[in-house]
Amino acid sequence: MAGVSRSSKPIGKRLLGWLIKLIIGFVLVSLLLVVIFRFVPPPFTLTMMGDVFAGRSVTKDWEPLSAIDADMARAAIGGEDSRFCSHSGFDYQAIGAAVVRNAKGGRIRGGSTISQQTAKNVFLWQGGGYVRKALEAWFTLLIETIWGKRRIMEVYLNVAETGIGTYGAEAGARRYFGHGAATLSEREAAQIAAVLPLPKKRAGVSPTGFTRRYARSIQSRIGVVRRQGLDSCLR
Repeated sequence: MAGVSRSSKPIGKRLLGWLIKLIIGFVLVSLLLVVIFRFVPPPFTLTMMGDVFAGRSVTKDWEPLSAIDADMARAAIGGEDSRFCSHSGFDYQAIGAAVVRNAKGGRIRGGSTISQQTAKNVFLWQGGGYVRKALEAWFTLLIETIWGKRRIMEVYLNVAETGIGTYGAEAGARRYFGHGAATLSEREAAQIAAVLPLPKKRAGVSPTGFTRRYARSIQSRIGVVRRQGLDSCLR
């Protein structure tokens, strides 16, 4: 009697086998990418690619964290993620507060940490959806484990969009203030940080309205971050 051919396997078992191979392959590739980017600057991101497809040029200048004024990291922590040094990638207090605010209606606000934003910016695409959020959580766990806080902040300050077609603190500083990120003042760092949530709609130089008020608020928080040691993991 002839043996049973592979193609006669139930379709469910074959699909399960393919799914398992796909998951294993994804885990291995994602681990490899995270390990590589622990030491090598990410060369390009999907967000940058979106600018290219839209016909815009991309400006980015990688700088090590040590060459970026410490107030830029403090401004990012003060404006985006005050518990950056104490959480493990997810700020459950901020997430809970966002859920309560959003349940009341009005403008939807998230509770993403700098770690989550870095994972999204480097490995994924902008926008929402449960699939992207699940992938974001996976990559957040990986970079928190493999990179550590200093590397996460270094990558964040180099790949975050700081204006239309402009990526990173160095490129943002040169675009808005005519000098590098190594010599940012508190005010300049705060104005760049104020742009980060909506980089295509906010001005980093001579901001007005909400952006100006937000920048002033962040500038006042820079001193709080310094005095309270909220940036201690970066020192």
